[in-house]
Amino acid sequence: MLVQISAGQGPAECCLAVAKAWQALHLEAERHHCRLDVIEMVVAERPSTYKSLLFSLEARDAEQDMSWIQSWQGSLQWICESPYRVRYPRKNWFIGVRLFQVEETAADKHIRYEACRASGPGGQHVNKTDSAIRATHVASGISVKVQTERSQYANKKLATMLIAQKLATLNEQQALQQRSERRIAHHDLTRGAAQIVFKGWDFKRC
Repeated sequence: MLVQISAGQGPAECCLAVAKAWQALHLEAERHHCRLDVIEMVVAERPSTYKSLLFSLEARDAEQDMSWIQSWQGSLQWICESPYRVRYPRKNWFIGVRLFQVEETAADKHIRYEACRASGPGGQHVNKTDSAIRATHVASGISVKVQTERSQYANKKLATMLIAQKLATLNEQQALQQRSERRIAHHDLTRGAAQIVFKGWDFKRC
């Protein structure tokens, strides 16, 4: 499963809320014996804040229940005074969480896979093995490179999920643009109907 946390068009406070939600979600994933890995991030202007984050979520045990993540989907509210603007009257900040459940059958003839060498820090494994996978959706030209895992199989599976997520987002954006009365989903956060509410600088869940 892929999990996306987005500040949408929100200000710097919302980008900070994305970072705090990431920390809270990581702790909850650990409690449920699930693994949460960042696979894409869009950084914001202020240090350690993000416009959006995309994760892969996987149970460490095949029998592990992952239904807990459903409670995160939707609009999240953070109630806190602005850490950036003194005496600013607004105290409610909203971000969005979306889930993408992708079936393995999405790996078909429409995606081209290429093994390649991983890059960046990682020691001997990165330097000596071609475990990374570059996946390209032939029709759209969408391409991703995944090197999170140590095996080609695991990286191929994750790349397939990422391609499917990007295609779903692209199709959604195209449909919304045609109708023109709504924003693209990445920027469409429903305020006043929060799925989860957090309070204070310590981001305590209410």
